[in-house]
Formats: sequence, C-alpha cells, structure tokens
Amino acid sequence: MAPPTEHPHVVVHAPALDGSRRVTLGEEPLGVATHTDDVAEILRLADLYVTDVAESDLVEWQGGGPDDWPGLSEHHEA
Repeated sequence: MAPPTEHPHVVVHAPALDGSRRVTLGEEPLGVATHTDDVAEILRLADLYVTDVAESDLVEWQGGGPDDWPGLSEHHEA
C-alpha cells in the first residue's frame, strides 16, 4: 500500500502592523501579500496552482481569514 501523499503546508501569517501578511511554505518564505490575489500569485510563482486560496485545504490562515487585511482594505475596494 502506498503512503499517503503529503500536501504542501502553506501558511498565510497574521497581519503585520501595516496589514501585510507573510506567506510561507513550511519554513520557506514565499513572499508578502497585501490581498488574497497576492496570495494566489505568490503560490502560482512557487508552482502551487491553487484555484481558490480562500477555500483551499492547502492554505492555513492565521490571525484572521482571507478577508482580514487591516489597514489595507481601502486600497482594494472598488
């Protein structure tokens, strides 16, 4: 019987004082995001194609969910 496939552990960390959030893969830093679109692009650049970062089991959101970008929301409103 084959061992279970290990999935990458992506963490979107709690917002920093400026509202940005670090994105890591295990211990490896991948980038800094200021919006969920940034998270998707950071993962794409790391060859991790996640279609919905807000709902994916591969992404762990710490310190708030995908809608929590304190201090930055006014920059991304329509």
